[in-house]
Amino acid sequence: MPAKTSSKAERTILQAEPLTDIPWLVHGFSTRLGGFSRVYGGGALNLGFTEQDSRNAVERNRTAFLSKFGFMKNGQPWPLITLRQIHSDLIHHVSKPPEEQLAGDGLVTETPGMLLGLGTADCLPIILVDVKKKAVGIFHAGWRGTLKRIVEKGIGEMGRYFGTLPGNVTAAIGPGIHGCCYEVGTEVRDQFASQFTYATELFRESKDSDSIRKKYPLLFLSARPPGHSDFPKKIFLDLVEANRRQLLDTGVPAENIAASPLCTSCRTDLLFSHRKEKGVTGRMMAVVGIRT
Repeated sequence: MPAKTSSKAERTILQAEPLTDIPWLVHGFSTRLGGFSRVYGGGALNLGFTEQDSRNAVERNRTAFLSKFGFMKNGQPWPLITLRQIHSDLIHHVSKPPEEQLAGDGLVTETPGMLLGLGTADCLPIILVDVKKKAVGIFHAGWRGTLKRIVEKGIGEMGRYFGTLPGNVTAAIGPGIHGCCYEVGTEVRDQFASQFTYATELFRESKDSDSIRKKYPLLFLSARPPGHSDFPKKIFLDLVEANRRQLLDTGVPAENIAASPLCTSCRTDLLFSHRKEKGVTGRMMAVVGIRT
């Protein structure tokens, strides 16, 4: 995803270049930089309510992040609608902020003047924009949501509510963990194989014999004659490609799909990574909205 980086008050927001050309659209992907959280290395822009961080710091971070977009309603930043994310395929159509937080992993709207937001720290944030109907959607796609085809179903929900045609959709896949780092088990590969005919194209295998030898220096003693045997292979899933293929299958043109080159696991200097930081990390946020 060719990306623009905008910075105000030393806070960074990443944007998908194809979406910046849509005059009525507001969108952005946060980083970990320039916040008020003392944890996660200090000065972190943690936008999720986590065990390690204080509610006050997160609320200050959210206010600063949302204020950066510069859109106000009655003297306050636009309302932010988030979900209690559950790694599902549940998608909600919203026209106003709900009285209570909804559970699910996707939001769609055609209503101006509010922001739809999702938290991530490895899973992919995916923004869909219907440039003809002036409607938007945002989706949280980890391996479970991807297996459940959440972005594919998102296109379907936008069609149901707004009359969206896939050919009119521009999609942006934000920063997340990439195939270089996203190691999974055989059970994940088997589940994808049962759902997608192209599943073999989404996985790669790698032998990591050096790290295994360091961890288990006496492993050779139990090896088959003549004193060595094949080391187990690591399996890596390409979540970006998996979701790109789903978008293509729905009919979204390839040239309308942009994906960030940033891997959360590789770039913990810029982004949070649940996997790389062993669960002790903050949350980024992706947001999308329609100008009034």
